[in-house]
Amino acid sequence: MGGSGDTGSKARKTSWKKDPEAVKENILTIATEEFAAHGLSGANINEIAQKTSTSKRMIYYYFGDKEGLYTHVLERVYSSLREAEQKLDVTGLEPVAALRCLTEATFDSHVSNPQFIRLVMIENIHNAEYVKKSEIIPKLNKSIIDKLTDVCERGKAAGVLRPDADPLELHWMTSSASFYNVSNRATFSTSFGSQLYTKEGQERIRNRVVEMVLGAIVVGYQPNTDS
Repeated sequence: MGGSGDTGSKARKTSWKKDPEAVKENILTIATEEFAAHGLSGANINEIAQKTSTSKRMIYYYFGDKEGLYTHVLERVYSSLREAEQKLDVTGLEPVAALRCLTEATFDSHVSNPQFIRLVMIENIHNAEYVKKSEIIPKLNKSIIDKLTDVCERGKAAGVLRPDADPLELHWMTSSASFYNVSNRATFSTSFGSQLYTKEGQERIRNRVVEMVLGAIVVGYQPNTDS
C-alpha cells in the first residue's frame, strides 16, 4: 500500500541530494513554461512541483516563495537572451559591420526566445516590480549598451557615424522592432496575414530592421536594394 508513492518520494530525495543544481535547473525550466503561459498570478506552485523531479517543499527551499521563483525565472530568461549578444566580439570589426552584427544578434535572440517576450510582457503588467528587485538583470542589460557605446565611439571617431549616434537609442530601436516581431505575431498575422512570418518573410524583416538602424546613424548610408 502506497509503495509506488514512497518509491517516487525516495527517488526525488535522492535526486536533489546527488545533483541539486540539476534539480534547480529542472524547476526553473518548468516554472518558465508555467509563468510564461499563465503569468505570475495564474501559475500554480503545486502544478509546477508536480511537473518537476522534486517537491513543493524543495522549490521553497531553493527559491523562498513563488515570487522568488518568478524573479529567478526572469533572471534566467534575460540571461538566455543576452548570451548570444555577449558571445559576439565585435571589437575587431569596423563600426558599421559591428553595428550590423549586433542588430542581427538582437533580432535573432528575440526570435529564439519567445518565452522571454511573454515574460517581459507579464513583467510590464507588474510595472517592472520584480526586475527592479533583481541585482542581476541590470548587469546583463548593461553588456549590450557597453558594446554599442564602443561601436558609437569608434564610429564617430572614424567619421562614419553621425555625431548624435546614441547607444541607448540604438538599443531601443533594435529591441522595439525585434520584440514586436515576436510579441504581436498572433494579432498581426490574424489581422494582415502570415506572409511576414514565413522563412522568407522573416529574413526580409530581419534585413529591414538592420537597414532601419544603419540608415538612422550611418553617414551617407544607402540601403541594400536587394534586401
